[in-house]
Formats: sequence, C-alpha cells, structure tokens
Amino acid sequence: MDGKKNDTANEPDLEYTNHSYADYLTWQMEEVVELIKGKIFKKAAAVPRRIHQRISIKLAAKLDYFLEKKPCQVYDAPFDVRFPKSSKDDKKIHDVVQPDICVICDPEKLDERGCIGAPDLIVEILSPGNSKTELKHKFELYESNGVREYWIIHAETQDLLIYSLINEKYVPSLLFTSGDVVESKVIEGFKLDLEEFFWDIE
Repeated sequence: MDGKKNDTANEPDLEYTNHSYADYLTWQMEEVVELIKGKIFKKAAAVPRRIHQRISIKLAAKLDYFLEKKPCQVYDAPFDVRFPKSSKDDKKIHDVVQPDICVICDPEKLDERGCIGAPDLIVEILSPGNSKTELKHKFELYESNGVREYWIIHAETQDLLIYSLINEKYVPSLLFTSGDVVESKVIEGFKLDLEEFFWDIE
C-alpha cells in the first residue's frame, strides 16, 4: 500500500479535482504547481523570465523596507498560501497558491509552512504564459477568501491594476501606467511611483 501511495505521489493526476494540501506535500515535481478547488494548475514557467524576477525583487524590497519595524511582513515566491474552508486540517484544504508577492499583517496566520488564511495584499506579476483560466480562478479565489487588495502587474506593458475588496466584492482601479503614483489602501502610506520603479527594467 505504501509503495502504491509513493508512485501516485510522484505523478499526481492532473485531471483529478479533489487534491488536498496533504497530497500536495507528498509530490516531488520539478514544476511549480498550485491547487485551486482541488485541481492542479502549473505555474506559467518553472523558471520565471528575467523581467518578471526583476520586478518581483524590486517591489518586494520596497515593501520590505517600508514595513521595517511594522507588524506586517512581506514574502515572495516560493511561499505557500493556504485557504482553509471548514477546517485547517491538511486533508481538508484544497486551495494552495504561491503568489509572486504577499503581505501578511496578522502574525497568527504565519507558520513554518507559510500562510494559512488570506494575506492582506497579494501581487501577481503576469507573463505571456499566464492563462486566462488561471487568472479567473485566482481572482475568484482571492475575492471569496477576503484578500483585501490584489495587484496585477503586467511585466510586458509595465502597467498595474488594483482590485480593492469592498463589501466582499473586488472593485477595479483605473489602469495605472508610467507617470502615475500608486497608493495602497491596505498598506497605509505605501506609494509606488511607476515611472521611477520601471525606469531600469527592460
């Protein structure tokens, strides 16, 4: 029985739609995967593009510097965020994602394996490989679980869209582009000058 379990652990069924976090922990895969409603989604690329990584590192560094000596903490991928429903038991968690960047202000949500519960802010940096299906599922996941602010950065066009959670529904901002200064409503006082931020990213 143990041997059979190990075989399936190494090669999870991509079409199966009821995988749990307990299953996820047993997999040994070269690709980075996420679970949304129990279904496996492969990240856009096992090795993100250089521009993607540059944006991620710069933004995470700015957030980390701003949040120094504040209760909120910033993390970048790989970092598991689990969204429990009725129970925090690993076998009953079917939503596990690795946002590019997230900010958590409640230390009770942090453990040695990452975050359990909704981060206050999530940032996803889009690359050409991101699918519309993946984006739709993540939007619904973050909205339904109470992620208060969701930033989507388009690496290719260097613009930014913010979804703010109002009355349990996401309300989109205007599309921010070079010349705009973006301000977070969740991380009070944090501002991002897009022209300054993107000037050396190409």
